[in-house]
Amino acid sequence: METCGDIQVKELNKRASGHAFEVILKPSTPDAKSESPFPLSPIKKKLTSLDEIKRKLEAAEERRKSHEAEVLKNLAEKREHEKEVIQKAIEEDCNFSKMAQEKLNQKMEANKENRTARMAALNEKFKEKDKKLDEVRKNKEAMKEVDN
Repeated sequence: METCGDIQVKELNKRASGHAFEVILKPSTPDAKSESPFPLSPIKKKLTSLDEIKRKLEAAEERRKSHEAEVLKNLAEKREHEKEVIQKAIEEDCNFSKMAQEKLNQKMEANKENRTARMAALNEKFKEKDKKLDEVRKNKEAMKEVDN
């Protein structure tokens, strides 16, 4: 058995897998507490004066006000950003509506022009047919007069 300070180490049977030990701690004594490097009771706080308490309260109030001002500033920036985004969306919507209206007007104008051109072509075709029919009638009448 080996003794080292407050600890006793006793070697048990040796085994194939390794060594076994029993560690025995000496019982603590009332004198041991005073010798301990770490005190077991909490450290007593020093008494704070009224002026120190007031100073700490004022510092806490300043921190609270500063934090509140920062939060209000952030909210104002967010609101301003939201307004800008909404304004931009409204402008883009107006521009899209104007472009869509212009495209629609252009298509309608192009359709109107195409329709007018087709109608003019049909009228020209019908005039050509009318001329041919008149010519055929005249030839037929002339043939009848020749036959009579």
